[in-house]
Amino acid sequence: MKKRTFLKATLFAATALMPFVSLPAQAADKVVLMLNWYVYGEHAPFFYGKEKGLYAAEGIDLEIQEGRGSAVTVQAVAAKTVDFAYADVPTMIRAAVKGAPVTSPGVLLQKNPMSVMGFSEKNIRKAEDLRGKTVATTPGDSMSQIWPLFLKKAGLKESEMRIVSGDAQTKLNAVINGQADVLLGYVMDQSMKIKDATGKNVTPIMFADYGVNLVSSGIIAHKDTLKDKADLVRRFMSATTKAIEGAEKAPAEATQAVLKALPKAGKPDTLQEGFELTIPLYRTEETKSQRPFNVTDANMAETVNLLIEYGGLDPAAKENPKAFYTRDFLPKATQ
Repeated sequence: MKKRTFLKATLFAATALMPFVSLPAQAADKVVLMLNWYVYGEHAPFFYGKEKGLYAAEGIDLEIQEGRGSAVTVQAVAAKTVDFAYADVPTMIRAAVKGAPVTSPGVLLQKNPMSVMGFSEKNIRKAEDLRGKTVATTPGDSMSQIWPLFLKKAGLKESEMRIVSGDAQTKLNAVINGQADVLLGYVMDQSMKIKDATGKNVTPIMFADYGVNLVSSGIIAHKDTLKDKADLVRRFMSATTKAIEGAEKAPAEATQAVLKALPKAGKPDTLQEGFELTIPLYRTEETKSQRPFNVTDANMAETVNLLIEYGGLDPAAKENPKAFYTRDFLPKATQ
């Protein structure tokens, strides 16, 4: 009896202590996000979110990898070598039409960053100022494909200006060295590269200001990920939404987060300026009161139509524009 009583007492003591035993925390999900290119100001929110613990709070151990162009980044998602990507949505649409099993659970840049830009000292500030000027382009890239639409919207003809061609770096050098007055580039990317190289201010003439309503970058995911890891996608989109909202309010902190992770990512001033130029692209007039990523159906439908008309996209894409994006994984509208 004494032995039995002793066992009961021992079991009772062990049971009583159980609520106070510290169980091991569940391991965070390791997630790889691949960017569209080498790090520049546009990417600041991801680094801000990681530094501030916003991804960790959602149970995500985030690794951010640089990319080598949106096409390569989208291919990495399609091959499941990375979990998510931040890349050009029109590039993703082209890949999806050709059979890549990818879509966007969040279109971030709803106003397009494409522009014509040159040194501010040249006083080229509006479309009509381009007449008689030399324009540097890269044949076949996305901006050159949409360039005819911009000219049409602005009431211009390409014959009214001189066109010189080259790859991305040659195009930059042409403006930097005075061989061209302007180039086709992204307002928050090429403009900052020119400023970094010369110290001179750059003035962009944005395609979007002339009615070219084409979305740009967003989050890309494999369709299997959306189906099989829906909870992870929701947590990732929640953390990323909070990261963007926080970075919008603290651009200097967001820039410093980039430089802490990658000290050679660029100059602090131009990194921050590049990010600040990105913020107005997050929303259109229709989504100005919405949280990030809430792209409208009309914006996406127009994007598909423009890609068909000017970007050589298969007209079959027009049958179901909603195949290329979803808002189902976004956090609630209220902040």
